[in-house]
Amino acid sequence: MAVPAAVMLAVGLWGLHRGGMWRDEAVTFQVARRTVPQIWRLLHGVDAVHGLYYLLMHVVLAVAPGRPGEVDLRLPSVCAAAVTAGLVAALGTRLARPRVGLWAGLMYAVTPLAGHYAQEGRSYALVAAGATGATLLFVRAAAEGEAGTAAGGRTAVTGRRTWWWYAAVLTVTCWLHEFAVLLLLAHAGTLALARSSGRVWRRWGCAAGGVALLLAPMAVVSHAQSAQLAWLWEPDLETAQYLLREYLGPTDGVYWVCLALGLLGLTRLVGRRGEVTLAAVALPLAVLPPVALMLASQFTPLYVDRYVLYALAGAPLLVALGADRAAAGLGRLWSHAPASAPRPPALTLAGVLALVLAFTHQVPLLRQDRMPGTRPDDLGAVAEAAARVLRPGDPVLYLPAHARGTELAYPADFRGTRDLALAEPAPESGTLYGGEVGAATLRRRLAGVDEVWAVMEKYALVSGYRPRLATERAKLTVLNQQFVLREEMVIDRVALRLYVRPIRNGTG
Repeated sequence: MAVPAAVMLAVGLWGLHRGGMWRDEAVTFQVARRTVPQIWRLLHGVDAVHGLYYLLMHVVLAVAPGRPGEVDLRLPSVCAAAVTAGLVAALGTRLARPRVGLWAGLMYAVTPLAGHYAQEGRSYALVAAGATGATLLFVRAAAEGEAGTAAGGRTAVTGRRTWWWYAAVLTVTCWLHEFAVLLLLAHAGTLALARSSGRVWRRWGCAAGGVALLLAPMAVVSHAQSAQLAWLWEPDLETAQYLLREYLGPTDGVYWVCLALGLLGLTRLVGRRGEVTLAAVALPLAVLPPVALMLASQFTPLYVDRYVLYALAGAPLLVALGADRAAAGLGRLWSHAPASAPRPPALTLAGVLALVLAFTHQVPLLRQDRMPGTRPDDLGAVAEAAARVLRPGDPVLYLPAHARGTELAYPADFRGTRDLALAEPAPESGTLYGGEVGAATLRRRLAGVDEVWAVMEKYALVSGYRPRLATERAKLTVLNQQFVLREEMVIDRVALRLYVRPIRNGTG
């Protein structure tokens, strides 16, 4: 367990400071620095699904030495990813043998998808750690339940206690992100493949029911906020193939070897009645949560790969199990070979060396992932550009309002500027980006300036763009009708534009 955790920690810390936050991280950063009452007020209107995570990060940033920054924001995810790698190793060790655990944990640690979210200031790495921990508790509880069926007494009491821990860990994990509840489908699939006894099914059903009941308030509130996911679309077969690539390795050489080993790992999917095999845990874990979310998304789009990041843990377990099957076959051949031939202990080292080779093969991808600008946007770069051109007293307009996220994440780069559309700051308004004035008030404010800097999303520059809100329409209309563009800088998905009013004597 320690070796994969240490490797994952090193991979996560490598290049942790990319020089800028992207949009979702910026939301975490600015919300977590609010007071607890302000966070609580926000969650009544938006982002309830991330509420527990924001409160956790509020504590983390409050105790961070000096002024908290991007590294402090991402450190919890790095630590959670390291814990996940260790727990993956624990699963492989418990259900197979130590070398399977070692290989599976190391494979998780060097998978680019795990490394990517280890460096995100969002909840997904923490959810993966909680889900993997819950799975380990589930395996233990199921084994104790089967033993208790035969023995009764103290074993039955211990089994009940483990189910309580399982329910508690999974409930907290689901409160970090509610789609972790799909892990229950994976565990039900494992019990079905294990042909578990009615006693185990009942105990698991009680635990699952408790998780669902405690998650119900979150589900009700988040359903009312479902408009936040309006940007999603239905996943298709290509989406599923892309996810498989992310699980097994994005480069062709690694992907095809891992796919072959993963299929080999399925050769002993079902064991004796009541026996939970590693394949029976890993296959449902890797498949059922993402497939269920993709199928549900055919009716209401909900799927994003990061929402089921925790299912990644099943893939390295299957690959390591397949590698162990291959190694066992080689070991049987070598048992008849001369004494000088390699022995099974050498196979463990050979597997580690193969993982080192896979890691070096994917280093360019990992290095690229740590470069500024590799996320959907780089608000740090936008803020740096703004700091070079903005002066105290300059009027600024954000179009649409969520473009204000750059200023909220990097307030020092906008210090002293005048936000013409802002009516109430974001923390006090209980919103992510602040309350804005009405269209009439905005027009009066714009009438009093001869130049204005606009921080604009690139899609707001497209011909035919028509915002839904009156204030947003007023921003666009006044800029286009009463001002002319003098200067422009485009950084990723954001444009920083200087608009000036034409000289009123008609010569401008």
